[in-house]
Amino acid sequence: MIIVNEHVAKSSAGSDEPADVKENLGVRAYKQLKNDIIKGVFRPDEKLRMSALKERYDLGIGPLREALSQLVAEHLVVAISQRGYRVAPMSLAELHDIYDARAQLEAMMLGLAIERGDDAWEADILAKTYQLSKVSEANTPRSLLEIWDARHSEFHTALVRGCHSPQLMKVRNGLFDKVQRYRHFWLKETVFSEHALDKKRQEHDALVKVTLAHRKEDAERMMREHLMTPVPIITSVMQQQGIA
Repeated sequence: MIIVNEHVAKSSAGSDEPADVKENLGVRAYKQLKNDIIKGVFRPDEKLRMSALKERYDLGIGPLREALSQLVAEHLVVAISQRGYRVAPMSLAELHDIYDARAQLEAMMLGLAIERGDDAWEADILAKTYQLSKVSEANTPRSLLEIWDARHSEFHTALVRGCHSPQLMKVRNGLFDKVQRYRHFWLKETVFSEHALDKKRQEHDALVKVTLAHRKEDAERMMREHLMTPVPIITSVMQQQGIA
């Protein structure tokens, strides 16, 4: 019995990292690489060299391959047969398709929320609207962008959460992930411009007003228009950077 236990102990000591550690490293690799792709650290069609990724993230090949496989499934990375990986391309056609799909879905969900929402839903909208109006407290450009982006996302989620449909929320989350790379271009053009932020505040206030008044058709129309406003700005940035 002692021999068996010693053998087990030696096997455990000589084994690779525990499964949960490997999983955590894979998650870390996924989050960091995805964030860098979204923020343009790696440009569209750029080859992702494993040696450079290992050095940048201080991770082994295993977690990086796991992360790359997940990002391939999310269409942020393209696997090239026998030649590694590249950042997925970007195009104006994809930009318009994703934004249109998101605007149509969000408008429908807002209409359902107006039909199904309760007092708690309305209170949450008002709370998130107030929080979004307080982003001026950020003291650096980077923190301003991060805080405004997070609170802006929470504001829009509060508006549609009243639809009470986990399945629709799941589809919405998937579309939001796909739009992130394009949306980051718009964020940098908007958050650092007081004029652009003020225009967004006006749009948000008008949207909240018609929503809480239960003016369903007006709210749906305004939501579609509101979510499509970034498209011309993103188009211009992509053309300037030679991406389109």
